[in-house]
Amino acid sequence: MLPSRVVTGLNEAIARGQAYLLSVQRPDGHWVGALEADTTISSEQLLLGHLTDSVNRDREARIVRYLRRRQLPDGGWNLFEAGPINLSATIKAYFAMKMAGVDPDDPALVIARERIRELGGPVKANVFTKILLALFGEYDWNGVPTMPAEIMLLPRPFFLFNIYEVSYWSRAVIVPLLIIMDRKPVKWLPPHQRLDELWPEPREKTSLRFPRVPEPFSWRKLFWKNFFIAVDDGLKIWEQFSPRPLRKRAIDAARVWLEERLAVPGGLGGIYPAMANSILAMRLLGYPDDHPLVLGQVKEIEALAVEQDDELHYQPCPSPVWDTALAINALLESGVAPDHPRLQRATEWLMARQVLVPGDWQLKRPHVQPGGWAFQYHNDFYPDLDDTAMVLMALEKVQGLDPAAVRAAKERGLGWFLGMQGEDGGWASFDADNNHLYLNNIPFADHGALLDPPTEDLTGRGLELLGTLGYRKDSEAAQRAIQFLRQTQRHDGPWYGRWGVNYVYGTWSVLRGVAAIGEDLRHEYVQRAVRWLESHQNRDGGWGETCESYDDPGFAGVGASTPSQTAWALLALFAAGRTSGSVVERGVAYLLGSQEADGGWDDPLWNGTGFPRVFYLKYHLYAKYFPLWALGVYRSAQA
Repeated sequence: MLPSRVVTGLNEAIARGQAYLLSVQRPDGHWVGALEADTTISSEQLLLGHLTDSVNRDREARIVRYLRRRQLPDGGWNLFEAGPINLSATIKAYFAMKMAGVDPDDPALVIARERIRELGGPVKANVFTKILLALFGEYDWNGVPTMPAEIMLLPRPFFLFNIYEVSYWSRAVIVPLLIIMDRKPVKWLPPHQRLDELWPEPREKTSLRFPRVPEPFSWRKLFWKNFFIAVDDGLKIWEQFSPRPLRKRAIDAARVWLEERLAVPGGLGGIYPAMANSILAMRLLGYPDDHPLVLGQVKEIEALAVEQDDELHYQPCPSPVWDTALAINALLESGVAPDHPRLQRATEWLMARQVLVPGDWQLKRPHVQPGGWAFQYHNDFYPDLDDTAMVLMALEKVQGLDPAAVRAAKERGLGWFLGMQGEDGGWASFDADNNHLYLNNIPFADHGALLDPPTEDLTGRGLELLGTLGYRKDSEAAQRAIQFLRQTQRHDGPWYGRWGVNYVYGTWSVLRGVAAIGEDLRHEYVQRAVRWLESHQNRDGGWGETCESYDDPGFAGVGASTPSQTAWALLALFAAGRTSGSVVERGVAYLLGSQEADGGWDDPLWNGTGFPRVFYLKYHLYAKYFPLWALGVYRSAQA
């Protein structure tokens, strides 16, 4: 039993956390928090205005103020809070500020220019930065990896590469890029806006060849890297000298593909880069700026704008379904009545957004019926398995709804989820068996995130869903998932977190899953994960992990404490049966001590992952519902 003063403090903290979370619920029942990324999207949006002749100087001035605030003391820009300088982000911010009229002699640009030159200049930037520069004539299109439009016509599964063997987000970005890279448009800049000063050596003397030695090195990667570079060399020659009889047919196929997906709400793929690329592609195809398909993408992009004081920045996408499902689960686990009217309203909002039409995923699973949920307000072609699992768990717990409607939604959702399990037993996010990892070695994929393979965090979520719905570990789906997790566990105990930072997140997801499905928690692999978590608690009682753990696994579980990561660690320990003892008590004390006066918590550092190593996120509501969730489970365990 806890001392009465501790119980009182715990109850008060939970009550304040619940009140805060309910206070930010939208009138129609859903939650959505800011989804903050690095500065690249805002820089790209400013530059897109110049490419499309839609410059808004007032908005540019506010974006510039945002970029100034986010600039590091060393002159660069990073990918996540407290992270090191990133060359590509710095080039884009520098370019955006210069195009917005900032004088090159401005101290912010002077120091940024020095850092860019020290890091090798544009030739060392990533592929998407080179494409952006090429659109303005600031990088030679011949130095950009070749992506011929005929890719649209490659049938599956007979070719090494086709658009349905890459992830949905890659597909949504690549298809409009095929049109752009086929036309290779250039909007030439006047001399005073050019970027000659960013090249350490004159650009005409700089080699634009792709690096042949992969990082980190392996013989397998070296083989595939050199193979695809040779293919790219051959494609460049083919593009230049071949008559290409299928070129027009390929462009038409890309146009039809785009028209189908631009005609539905939510923007192409529901993500910023795809929407921006689609605007440029449609204009190149002759669509006027006032065409509904173009205006629709412009509207969706502007909906991503966040105005704060005199600044402006852009989100990569909204996260309403994810935030709502998590908020419902957190409130339920912290003791809010399952028939509370606010929870009923939120659940009804979610049920109305079930995706009941087929999407790209059905090419791999033609006999599976639709029934999932997307991450955004609208994204019917690309429902998300993670969101679907969280929504189904909320539907299972909330009471007082129309039982027939709930049963139908759960049956459709669970059927889709089970049908998307991979051949290896794991679950991915949007596709099934999207795991030809050698494709990450093509020169275009220098971000290393071309694919959507099964991951540990999604597979753990799948087990938690099955356990919540009454399945046990002897079911075939659970057995295959457990085997996947046994094989992917790191030798010292944790699991990788693909969508949250990082091993703390992955380990939380997995331990919640194996506990829910009824696994024996005395298993050595479970206890190894518990020992890893306990050994990585910080002196202040919390847990934290830097995004640098994606580049260097030596940083696994290492970082300044944050409320979200502390909550994940505690929820993982609770799932494994650790609900008392000094480790747990210190973790709970950290959450109680870091709660703010309004009842919420705040994560000072980034807590989410878009693409490991290249794109990170901060979910602003994570620190509002995960600590509440952890304190609620702790209180229930002490009762």
